[in-house]
Amino acid sequence: MSSSIAVLQQELETSFYDAYIENLENMLDNQKVRVLNGVPSDKVVKTLEEKYQCLSNLALSAEEKRKVAQLVLLQGMKKEPMQANHQLTPDGIGFLFVYMIEQLFHDQKELRIADLTVGTGNLLATIMTNLTLANYTVEGYGVDVDDTLLSIGAVTSGWLALETTLFHQDSLQALLLDPVDVAVADLPIGYYPDDTQAQKFVASVAEGHSYAHHLLIEQTMKYVHEAGFGLFLLPTNFLETEQANTFKKWMKETVYLQAILKLPDTLFSQKGLSKSIVIFQNHGAEAKQVSEVFLADLPSLKNGQALLTVIQEFKAWRQAMMK
Repeated sequence: MSSSIAVLQQELETSFYDAYIENLENMLDNQKVRVLNGVPSDKVVKTLEEKYQCLSNLALSAEEKRKVAQLVLLQGMKKEPMQANHQLTPDGIGFLFVYMIEQLFHDQKELRIADLTVGTGNLLATIMTNLTLANYTVEGYGVDVDDTLLSIGAVTSGWLALETTLFHQDSLQALLLDPVDVAVADLPIGYYPDDTQAQKFVASVAEGHSYAHHLLIEQTMKYVHEAGFGLFLLPTNFLETEQANTFKKWMKETVYLQAILKLPDTLFSQKGLSKSIVIFQNHGAEAKQVSEVFLADLPSLKNGQALLTVIQEFKAWRQAMMK
């Protein structure tokens, strides 16, 4: 795929990301190359069609296609860097999301999943393709304000044949989204600039800009069923910041904090930037605060034994939680 994108990028004199989108749109259009005003040339069209056919002949699974798309995007990002909040969520983290969702919904095989900061869609696609492999039926929903990122997510999702609906809008505005079973997000960290809109949220602060990630969690959980779960990647010190009090107020009123899995410091450029996967559960139905919040510190994603131990502990915790 990289070579066909490179050909299009040169021929169309466009960015890597626009060439990526154009390339997958061609492949989704029965491998037919779109020609406008004689561009690309007949020679390039033939070259691209041959490359598309070679890729099609590989008969890749959805998960294999996702890995190909991820690798191509990572290569492109080295040449045309994205801001930190737009980086792809690493597979190791994505697979942890998958495992936790499997444990939380082991007896429910039809799931609606939402990501209100979907970006390029890699985290959502990782979860959907791997849950499908585990015999779940999954519908995905994503929201993002960046049209380029959303276009990347849309064409990738189409290539993977995932049942995904994407919305192009500010995630903190009202959404036309029915409640889902579980929400996920690799949250962008920073401040939300619209103070007027922020004041509609319990987690907002009275003066200055509110943390966008606090508001996004509150917003996301509004679109999750009663007793449904939200899994979020956010700073490990989220309960210790200068805006933690308003966030804790929202937590107390609306959700139960059920689990915190601290990720290895080696995944992040600075120790102060470490993150954790945090699980919240909405009030309602038979939901209740667990007697013991699941707390784990994962030393490495490459240490198989340590990873297995945490997985086993989480499974045991979930079983105890259901009693």
